[in-house]
Amino acid sequence: MTSIETKRTKDWMIDLAHLLDRPRVGRGDQLTIDEVLELPTRSPLWVAVDVKANNATMVELRRLMSWLAGFPGAGWQHRWQASGADAGLDWLGTVPDHRPFTRAVREARMRALSWLLLEQVVLPSYDALLAYRPHDLLVRYRFLHEPESYEALAAGTDKLKLQQKYSLPALVVITKIAIHTGRPPSQMTADDVLEMYAWAMQYTGRSGKPTQGMHAAWQMLTTIGVTPGGSTLRYTVLHGQRPTADLVDAYRVQSAEIRDLFIRYLDERRPALDYTSFRGDVSLLVGQFWADIERHHPGIDTLHLPDDVAAAWRDRARVVTLPDGTTRPREERLGLLSRVRSFYLDLQRWAVEDPSWVRWAVPSPVRASDCRGFARSQRAARSRMHQRIRERLPHLSQIADVADRLRAESATLLRATLDCAPGEEFTVGDRRYRRILPKIAQRTRRLRDELVGAYVIEAGATDVVDVAAREDEFFWAWAAIETLRHTGVRVEELLELTQLAIVSYRLPDTGEVVPLLQIVPSKNNQERLLLVSPELASVLATIVTRLRVGNGGAVPLVPRYDHHERTVGPPLPHLFQRQRGSRRTVINQSTINSLIRGVLREAGVRDAAGEPISYAAHDFRRMFATDVVTNGLPVHIAARLLGHASLDTTQAYVAVFQDDLVRTYRAFLTDRRAARPSEEYRSPTEEEWREFEQHFQTRKLELGTCGRPYGTPCQHEHACVRCPVLHVDPRQRGRLAEIIANLRDRITEARMNAWLGEVDGLTASLNAATTKLADLDRSTRARAGGPVTIGMPVLRQSPPPSGTPVTDR
Repeated sequence: MTSIETKRTKDWMIDLAHLLDRPRVGRGDQLTIDEVLELPTRSPLWVAVDVKANNATMVELRRLMSWLAGFPGAGWQHRWQASGADAGLDWLGTVPDHRPFTRAVREARMRALSWLLLEQVVLPSYDALLAYRPHDLLVRYRFLHEPESYEALAAGTDKLKLQQKYSLPALVVITKIAIHTGRPPSQMTADDVLEMYAWAMQYTGRSGKPTQGMHAAWQMLTTIGVTPGGSTLRYTVLHGQRPTADLVDAYRVQSAEIRDLFIRYLDERRPALDYTSFRGDVSLLVGQFWADIERHHPGIDTLHLPDDVAAAWRDRARVVTLPDGTTRPREERLGLLSRVRSFYLDLQRWAVEDPSWVRWAVPSPVRASDCRGFARSQRAARSRMHQRIRERLPHLSQIADVADRLRAESATLLRATLDCAPGEEFTVGDRRYRRILPKIAQRTRRLRDELVGAYVIEAGATDVVDVAAREDEFFWAWAAIETLRHTGVRVEELLELTQLAIVSYRLPDTGEVVPLLQIVPSKNNQERLLLVSPELASVLATIVTRLRVGNGGAVPLVPRYDHHERTVGPPLPHLFQRQRGSRRTVINQSTINSLIRGVLREAGVRDAAGEPISYAAHDFRRMFATDVVTNGLPVHIAARLLGHASLDTTQAYVAVFQDDLVRTYRAFLTDRRAARPSEEYRSPTEEEWREFEQHFQTRKLELGTCGRPYGTPCQHEHACVRCPVLHVDPRQRGRLAEIIANLRDRITEARMNAWLGEVDGLTASLNAATTKLADLDRSTRARAGGPVTIGMPVLRQSPPPSGTPVTDR
């Protein structure tokens, strides 16, 4: 049961381990050997025609019962399990026999074993049934035990509209459950189905599909009241939101007091967080912080960590240990440190309001200095994301075109395949195909439409192509890409779209009716309406049309499981739903990303270095924001479209291109020039030009030059040593040092004479002069490596030609 006990499995599936290996006893468990031997002869399935085969069967049945009798146990079931026969069929050749274990002996022994199972002398495990592959046994079992229940199940498939390729495996599953539990369908429970599902989840065999037919079996059993009506196996085994104690206990905290503290603290925080963020808090505080502390420092039971323990944990927090034992730098290190520090600060703040927290108000092992650089790391992450969008946005049109082409080509191939009979060859484009039968049709020798399917093999190739699955994948990939790039919605919001979200709105001024797309609250619980463009309207109409086909002209109602909140929604006409085997389900987020990757493989998009470019569903949201803002949409309107509560969030999404900066700045200059008086752009006269040159002559000062803009008066009454626009000449450093020394002498004299006003003024001049000296020395050290040309313009020594405007100042 190792697979079910793994953290990953428990994270999404309820714990079914308690259902495995439940005690089971057949109705013939206490019979004697002679009574067991009489059972086949009284059965309506016993045929007296083949006397030789029957005699061989009875001989092997007696030998088999004698072999089992040699093992300890209170009944045949206990002896069967003690012998190891419940694990498979490897024991068949070990039964004591004076004859060689020939094929004839094996067949007779298998017939004897089938009678033990048919008469419920022993109840086999699912491992034994999987090794047995009992096709004939299943048919005979349904004939002997409540055949009317199986007939009712078969009748229920019409009500469920299950095709035979789904109902036949489901009937096999139900029969195996009956053989394993000893209960006919009418006496089964939902736990019996869940037990087989738990076994299938931990099964690690190399062949077979243990879960095939289980979902349809659950649906069929709803028709006779075994499983709850309207439920599905998929949603029954999924976890809801787990209690805080369960999430904390997954990390096996050793100290009971610390465990209770974390549960209490997290319960206080839980109402303000969504479930995904809350689970992240549990992982950081309990898993990556405290569980790591206990693992490296056993026996510790206080939050007041010694300095060496805190320092050791901070060092370990710098790296992440991979499953193979190697390490890599932890990218989210500052986030982990900040969260732990916030935890300690919360306890200190709460202790002021509630004395029950006082004992936990201890110094934090994370100092404020440890969290420095958090803003810088966020800016670096934002820069990386902007670069990612700048690399991907230019290829967006190409990806959309490839997705549309793949959708059209796969649809054409599917239509051509369905128009041909199995074994017939046909040509689509410049490729030749041959339609073939799938394995299930070959095995059952049936040619019904629901079994034939749409499988082809290309001329000269060896791989079989499931044309229907290929068309389905490329259609939904196209639908997802088009919807994401035209709306900028989050992938969770995409999957929550329903037919009810498409609404119409009549403009009050013109009376025109425009379509709107209603986005239900997701991350920030902000509902919003998006105007549907003609391109998006075409996509949505195509999706609705596809879903209506074969469903009575209506979009099927399907519940959706929210993987973030761990809740199952009500049945709704979701737009992004599709048929998966015997059931319809809403596409999940990982499938959306997988479909997008399939289009990218066909598109062959590469970056400047020739490496393939990957896209995630959220990239389309960032590209949408960048595209609309760079094309002139005000950023506050873009924030409303994206559902952002803050403009800062939207600005972080927008990756501005360099050409956009140049174009925007040039437009700004043009608009500014247009708003200024035209006289500013006429040719200057000789007198005006001389005045302009004279300005630069008057900037020369004792200590350097004045950086005062042209045409502006001196605002500091020539107190140049205090003026911030004074640029000190390095050659005047000695003079500046003399001024500082003189100011200090004058301050001393003023203090001796109690000239307090003079002291304040001289002190201000001294501080300014000292700052300028330090700046001069710093710039001198910076220039020690040699001069750097930065392209400063050269002042013209003569008036410009007539018609040349003066540069904007």
